[in-house]
Amino acid sequence: MQKIVIVEDNNQVRENLKILLENRGYRVKAISEFEEVAQKVLEEEPHLVLLDVNLPNQSGYEICSKIRIKSKVPIIFVTSRNTSMDELNGIMLGGDDYIEKPYNVPILLARIQNLLNRTYAKEEERKLTYQGIVLDILKSTIMYQEKELELTKTELKTLHYFFTHQDKIIPRADIIDFLWDNGVYADDNSLSVIVTRLREKLKELGIEELIETKRGQGYKI
Repeated sequence: MQKIVIVEDNNQVRENLKILLENRGYRVKAISEFEEVAQKVLEEEPHLVLLDVNLPNQSGYEICSKIRIKSKVPIIFVTSRNTSMDELNGIMLGGDDYIEKPYNVPILLARIQNLLNRTYAKEEERKLTYQGIVLDILKSTIMYQEKELELTKTELKTLHYFFTHQDKIIPRADIIDFLWDNGVYADDNSLSVIVTRLREKLKELGIEELIETKRGQGYKI
């Protein structure tokens, strides 16, 4: 199940969006306090962000710029600003799409799904399989023997990288570069934490020793 973070200061709009998206099967985090917003978004590890432009303390444009320093997470601006310059600013600062308020619900939902599809999976690689383990890219889940667990965005990307490099020793530096854009917002310990979390989830599914540590070299499945 994919996760969406909503950054919107209008209580009614925020709650309506949250209910709408949860009813469509998404996990939703709605941010209602507007200090250190970019950091809060990054900590949630969402698959997509719905970001208002007119916010307390900082504009959505500023928040988007800060997120872009550390993450390529898809960002859709949802705003009442409707000039071509506003839309251009959003795209130039790293936004992926721009929806005007009041939004058309079917169009908003379609753009969200299309952006998620483009970002996380080509149609032919929606599901990856290794030794009976199924990684579903669009659902952000891992399944084994009819048991299924949800993955965070970073866990999904890490397992995707492992699954597409089967039977090879993968240097830790290569994985860090893949996950965090040449190491930005990461260190060697960050990767160790993610691998530990993945091993715990795999153990819940009854999978032991899938991810091998190759001392001084990296990891291998």
